This record gives sequence, structure tokens and C-alpha cells, in this order.
Amino acid sequence: MDQAPNAPDLKATRAFAGFEWMIAFRYLRARRREGFISVIAGFSFLGIMLGVATLIIVLSVMNGFRKELLDKIVGVNGHIFVSAIETPLTDYADVANKISTIPDVVLAMPLVEGQALASSPSYAGGVLVRGVRPSDLRKVTVIAKNIKAGSLDTFDKGEGVVIGRRLAEQLFLRPGDSVTLTSPKGVQTPFGTAPRVKSYPISAIYEVGMSEFDSAFVYMPLSEAQAYFGRDQDVSVIEVFLGHPDALDEVKAGIDKSVSRAVILSDWRMRNRTFFGVLQVERNVMFLILTLIVLVAALNIISGLIMLVKDKSGDIAILRTMGATRGAIQRIFLMTGAAIGVVGTVAGLVLGVVVASNVETLRAFFSRMTNTNLFPAEFYFLSRLPSEIDPKEVVLVAAIALTLSLLATLYPARRAANLDPVEALRYE
Repeated sequence: MDQAPNAPDLKATRAFAGFEWMIAFRYLRARRREGFISVIAGFSFLGIMLGVATLIIVLSVMNGFRKELLDKIVGVNGHIFVSAIETPLTDYADVANKISTIPDVVLAMPLVEGQALASSPSYAGGVLVRGVRPSDLRKVTVIAKNIKAGSLDTFDKGEGVVIGRRLAEQLFLRPGDSVTLTSPKGVQTPFGTAPRVKSYPISAIYEVGMSEFDSAFVYMPLSEAQAYFGRDQDVSVIEVFLGHPDALDEVKAGIDKSVSRAVILSDWRMRNRTFFGVLQVERNVMFLILTLIVLVAALNIISGLIMLVKDKSGDIAILRTMGATRGAIQRIFLMTGAAIGVVGTVAGLVLGVVVASNVETLRAFFSRMTNTNLFPAEFYFLSRLPSEIDPKEVVLVAAIALTLSLLATLYPARRAANLDPVEALRYE
């Protein structure tokens, strides 16, 4: 049929025109008879918000766990361990000095390690005795900067020992009191090996915040530890602390070149590979599981929009007869569904970041409210609930939520665009 002479020339409107936005947001404000659709949209919004917030909180806490454990384990134990082979490490001072000249090495600490029984009139328990030079202990900042009682002055004079706070509480001891150490490797007698028993005054009490270290480590002057464990002026190992843990391989290569004697090298990755591997697997699994929450919320968007399309079929038909294109109809419902996803994602980001930034405060609050310890240090190694927000992960979570939300709108929007106006208006 030819167009009438005076009829206006119908042209497609530009994409995302003002009327498309107006209609899209009007559909979000459901009237009374569309209340069920509004309920579905509300649950979709809550699902996306809670899913995004939960993802950010859980990932931040797991990042905090990994960082705190890594800082504590490496801060106390060092990054690289140099052990002797063939002959005892009696030239430890010379080897430590050579290692100290390698770039990025902060400290090369000769160490004597041995197990013992620490006892007092009230308690007895196994401990790991670590003999170190007094000057080196002051450079181990995780210990030296966390002295809670006493001081390292008497330790510098070769007198006394330094113990953790949890061990001091178990033994009911304070600085100045004496702790008795019993080693099974003692003096040989005609009747066998007699345990070595000796009492030491407590110079200082430290707290690093990790229960395993605070309850099991006893630091002793190196010369006294050599005499106590009967070592012939040698050490068990030389621990190397680095300024940048990423330079691990370069420093190990430098040790191979600078140390002429036969040694064997290991590092914290080898000693804790299984532990940190489990943490990484748990983190990945939790990420996948919690992403399903966002996926379920996105599926709610699909069901809500399909019901909205069915309810608005008459409106869609009228818009089509008034000249609205299929693309305009599709964009209207795309914006309606995307608005739920975008607002839910932004709200989830704000909620997740706020909670993750104050997770320890919230833990303490709920512990006081319920009068229970929600984070016992003896079970979780750490004395506080850590949290470390990674901006890259926050962006990744937001991108996943927005992508799933936008994908969820495609099918309902295409279904609305393909609606036949004649069929829609037949029973109106």
C-alpha cells in the first residue's frame, strides 16, 4: 500500500531514547495488581546484593588468613633455610656473614633447635627451644616488636629465655620467674642417658598473635643452647630473611655462588606447600560455590521479566502499533532487568566492603552479645579474624555479577521484542 501524501515519515528512534528509559523504570515500579512481579524483582535484587557481598567478605577473610599466616610463619621462621651436609655447620658465623652480603638479604640467623619439656609447679608441656644470637633476635621484628612483658636486656647478656604469652599463661609464670626445661638428650651414664634438666629465668614474654608460636617457642641465647643440647660449637640451620619474598630464587642462586662449603637449601614454599595449597583450593572452591548465589539471583531476574512480559503484552502491542521498533522493546526490557542487576551489584559492593573492613569489630561485637568466643585462637591459629580486601577481586566479583545479570535479561527481552501485536491485542 502506498503511503498517504500527508503521513509523517516513520523513522526508528535512536537507541536508548528518553521514552525507553521512562518506560523501563516505570515497569520497575509495579502497581498493586503486579505486586507478585515486584516481589520477584525484590528477591532478585536481594539475591544479587547478598551474593556479591558474601563473595567479597569471604574472599577478603581468606586473603587475610593467607597474609597473616604467611607473615607470621615467614616472619618467625625465615624465607630460606641453609643446612649442612657432610660436615657439621661449625663455620656458621663465616657462612652467615657471606649470605648477609647478598642483595635483598635482611638477616642470616644461625639457629640451634631442639625439643624440650617446659614445666612449672602448675603445668608441663612440650616446647621447641630455639637458640639464637641476642643481636639476631632483636632483628626478628615479629618477636622484638611484640614484647608484652619484660625486656630483651637480660637476654642480650646471655641470661634467661624469652617465651610466648600463651605458654606463660599455661605455666602461670611472669618475667623474673624461672621455667624448668627438660631435654631427653642428656648425659650418658652407665644406666643410660640421663635427661638434662635446667631452670632459666624468664627475660621477656612476646605475643605474635599465632597460637602455635605463642604456646610452643622458647628462645634461648645461642651459646647456652649449644651447651644445653650438647652441640660441638655448631648450629642446626641458618635461617635467611629477605626484604622481598619474590626474590627467593635469585637469593638461593646467590647463596650457591657465595658459599663454598656443601650445604642444602630449602625455603618456606617447600616446608608449607601442602598447607598453603589447601588454603588456595579452599579459596577457589568457595569462590565457585558462592558465585552460584549470584547465578540463582540472575535466574530470578529471568522469571520476573518473563512474567512482566506476559503481563505487559498489551502495552507492548500498543507500543508496536505506535511505531516502536523491536529493538526499542528489547532495550526497554534489557534496561529493566539490568537495573536490578546494577543496583544489586552496587549495593552488594558497598555492603561487602563495609563488612570486610570491619569484620574483626563485628566478631568482637557478636562475641560479647552471645557471650561466646566465635574465633578461638587454639583452633584457628590466629588471635584475631583477619581481612584483606583485594581491589582486583572486588572488580572481578562486580564484573561477574553484572555479566550474569545482563545475560539473564537477554531471553525475556528477545521474547518481548518478538511478540506479535495482533495476537497480543486479540483478546484485549
